[in-house]
Amino acid sequence: MYLTLGVIPFLLLLLGFPVFIVLLTGLTATLVFVTNVPLTALHQNLFGTIDSFSLLAVPFFIYAGELMGRGSVAQRLVDFVQEGVGTVRGGLAVTTVGTSAIFGAISGVSAACVATVGKVMFPAMRRAGYPESFAAGLVTAVGAIDIIIPPSVPLIVYGSAASESVPQLYAAGIFPGLLLAVLLAIYVMARAWFDGFGKGSSFNLKRFLRAAGRGVWALGAPVIILGGIYGGLFSPTESAAVACVYAAIITRFVFRELDWRDIVDAARVTVLFTAQILIIVACAGVFAWLLTINQVPTAIVEWIQSLHIPVWVLLLIINVALLLVGCFLDGISAILLLSPLLVPVIKSLGINPVHFGIIMTVNLAIGLFHPPFGINIFVAQSVLGIKLEPIYRGIIPFVGVYLVALALITYFPFISLSGVRLLLGH
Repeated sequence: MYLTLGVIPFLLLLLGFPVFIVLLTGLTATLVFVTNVPLTALHQNLFGTIDSFSLLAVPFFIYAGELMGRGSVAQRLVDFVQEGVGTVRGGLAVTTVGTSAIFGAISGVSAACVATVGKVMFPAMRRAGYPESFAAGLVTAVGAIDIIIPPSVPLIVYGSAASESVPQLYAAGIFPGLLLAVLLAIYVMARAWFDGFGKGSSFNLKRFLRAAGRGVWALGAPVIILGGIYGGLFSPTESAAVACVYAAIITRFVFRELDWRDIVDAARVTVLFTAQILIIVACAGVFAWLLTINQVPTAIVEWIQSLHIPVWVLLLIINVALLLVGCFLDGISAILLLSPLLVPVIKSLGINPVHFGIIMTVNLAIGLFHPPFGINIFVAQSVLGIKLEPIYRGIIPFVGVYLVALALITYFPFISLSGVRLLLGH
């Protein structure tokens, strides 16, 4: 079994095969040559894994973000944030952070944030004299906040894989996401001050109110999504569906930027992206089922308990391992593959699985822009039209900021769990 579920998938992954092919090959080989389980179990579990009400939220949130990203939503959010922070040194960089955080409350897809916000903010920062590597690194890194702040697609997937409440995970992601935004804002302001770029402009109440008026419809999306969930009006899946209707109405009838062809094309893109996610979810679900029936998670728990490792050391080891995995695997694949192995371990040590979900997500958020294969790097290169070298140079300081946030989130659970207690009373 270790050959078919371990060695063969690892070799296929090194050869560059898609993750779902890697998993499906290992699963089929195990069922045919190792176990006595009939092959019908493969089909049943493939479909059974994605037969989940919470996973219905994935295409809805992707579709809402796709619609909002095609119009002027990003520019309206930028104008609103920029007018509010105009007097701050490095105001455009702070605006990039703030806009990305708000956009993250609309779409839980990091690459969409990099593309949408990057198109607006990178040229603006360059025209204002910001160094190319700094501007490129910021745009590439800040999009990772989107998978931490709800609504987050990876948190939905973790909730499904670990059998945890999505509303609790969403509540737990709010303060860590805001912590990251604050740390990034502090860093970019300090960098602008020491390097002498990004001089702020004077605050103008009239301009701010005008920008707020233009952005109020865009700001309504996160209010509807989060307010609906924590006000008890919607489940996360229902709020995602409402967000789609809201996004279609404001982009078609309020902003008048999209026609019906654009709305249908956004649905087409959503279907393709959702299919890419769910085929991995289905295969990883069967992979987890095979590991479970062969008691692999139980064996790992017993082995770790026999080592008598302090909890803080184990968390450090897990963080390092997740950071390494995030450099080579996309976040959703990593969550699906590792959750069945790690969640029993952390539960046996008394670590809250909701808190651990945030730890895992922050680790994999770093992997989105960490060299050499972070997907945000290549999205940024395509959208910004620059070489990889300045992006790589610019990313390094932001990796450091995220690592500081990761350490705080890991060892101070109240940062995550206070959101759950505040919003849900748990």
